[in-house]
Amino acid sequence: MERKADSKKKSLPGAWISYVHFWLYAVAAVSLPLVADAKPVRHHAAESEYHRHHHGPVLWPLEISGAQYAPLKWSDVSGWTDDDPLPAFKTFRASCKPIVAQTVPPIETKALGNSLLDPCKLARAANISDSAKAREFFEQQFIPLQISRLGEEAGFVTGYYEPVVDGSRVQTDVYTVPVYRRPSNLFVRGFSQASTSLPNKGQVFRKIGRRKLVPYYDRGEIEDGAIAGRGLEVVWLKSQTDLLFIQIQGSARIHLEDGSMVRINYEAHNGYPYTPVGRVLIDRNIVPKDQMSMQRIREYMDQNPDAAKELRRQNRSYVFFREVSLSKDDEAVGAQGVPLTAGRSIAVDKSLHVYGTPFFIEGKLPIESDAPNTPFHRLMVAQDTGSAIVGPARADLYFGAGAEAGRIAGRLKNPANFVMLLPKSLDPTARGKTVPLPEARPKAASASALEAEAKSDASNRGRQHRRDRSRQ
Repeated sequence: MERKADSKKKSLPGAWISYVHFWLYAVAAVSLPLVADAKPVRHHAAESEYHRHHHGPVLWPLEISGAQYAPLKWSDVSGWTDDDPLPAFKTFRASCKPIVAQTVPPIETKALGNSLLDPCKLARAANISDSAKAREFFEQQFIPLQISRLGEEAGFVTGYYEPVVDGSRVQTDVYTVPVYRRPSNLFVRGFSQASTSLPNKGQVFRKIGRRKLVPYYDRGEIEDGAIAGRGLEVVWLKSQTDLLFIQIQGSARIHLEDGSMVRINYEAHNGYPYTPVGRVLIDRNIVPKDQMSMQRIREYMDQNPDAAKELRRQNRSYVFFREVSLSKDDEAVGAQGVPLTAGRSIAVDKSLHVYGTPFFIEGKLPIESDAPNTPFHRLMVAQDTGSAIVGPARADLYFGAGAEAGRIAGRLKNPANFVMLLPKSLDPTARGKTVPLPEARPKAASASALEAEAKSDASNRGRQHRRDRSRQ
C-alpha cells in the first residue's frame, strides 16, 4: 500500500490523554481539567476528580502504545448523524460471532481486552433492522474516544480491494506467471509446518540439510525460478504486474478460461519487509508524489517491461497464497476470519487493536474523483490487518472487488479523523491495576517545566516518526 507523506505534526493538545508512558498522565494533567494538581494520583483519585468535572464514565487508564486520545460527547463527533449506522451494525454483528463463540477468553494484551464481549452478546441477540435503533445501540453501548498518534492531529487512511484478473489452471503461452502456495521448506519460528495461518511480518527461513536455517528466497530469486517445478502452482496469470498487485492486496478472484472462478487468499510471506514500489518511483523522480496511485504504477510497468522487472525487485517481499472455498459473490475473508464488508471493513494494527472494534472515520477523501473533496463520515469495523498498517490511527479501508474498487482504493493516501468506540463494559479501574504508577515528581519541578517536557517528548517522537516513514 502506498502511504501519504507525513501528516502535519502538532504538539500534544491540552485535551488529549496519552498513555504511551503512564507518567505522561501527570504531565498532561497540568493543562487538563482532569485532576486538581499535577501530582501523581492513584486511580481512584483521578476517577473521583473526573466525575466531579464531567459526571460521566471514567475513560482511563488505557494503554495504547504511541497514542493520544480524548473523550467526546456523541454530539461532538463530526459527521456522526450524517452516516447510516445500520450497515455498520450488521458488520459489527458479523465480527461478534467469533467473539461470542470463544469458550476460553484470550489473554488480555491490548487496551480493550475482552470488553467487546458484552456489546457483542447484545448485538447477536438484538433484532435491529432500522437505522435509528442501530444508532441507539452504538450510543448506549459505547463511548466515543478521539484518537491519533502521539504528537499528530489526525490519523491516516489508505484503501484496498480484491483484484479480479484472468488466469488458468495450467501454464500456457498466455498464462506464464505462477501463483505459488506456501512451500514446504518455509519455516517461521514458533509455528509448525502444519499451521494454517502464519504472520504477515517477521523472519522466515528455509532449511539446508538437517539444521541450518537461512533467509528464504527473495522476490528476484523466486521470479528467476528458485521454487519452480515443485508443484506449488495454484493458478497461472498473464503478468508479474497482476501478481504484484494481488500480493499487495492479499486476495484475488481469478477468472478461468472455462468461465469458473478461483478465489485465493494470503497464506504466508518470505520474510522480507515490504518496499512500496510507488515510493521508489517517487524517489527516482519518475512519478510526482501528488500523482502517485496504483493506476500510475500499473501504467509505468505496462509501458516499461524491462524497467518494471528491476522495479519489482526493489520490493524483495513475496506473498504465497492458498485457494479458498468462496463463491464468486462472496466477499474476501479478513484476518479476523469473517467476510469483509465493502465500505465498512477496515484493516488496523493488530498489535494495538482488537478485531471487532468500531471506528468512526471522518475526512475528505478522493472517492468520487482524484481530488480529496468527497465528504467521508462512516462507522467502520476492524476486521483485518496488514504489515504496512502500523499505528493507533492508521486504517486500510476495504472497497470491495473489481476495477472500480481498485481505482478508488489506489488513490487513497489521506489524513482522516479517527474516533474509536470504547465499550462501556470496559472496567478502567480493573484494567488500571496493572498499570505502574509514575515515580514521585520532584517538588522543585514546576507545572510549566513538566508541560515543556511533555511537548519535547511529543516533538522527539514526531521527528522519529517522520524519519521512519521517510524510509518507506
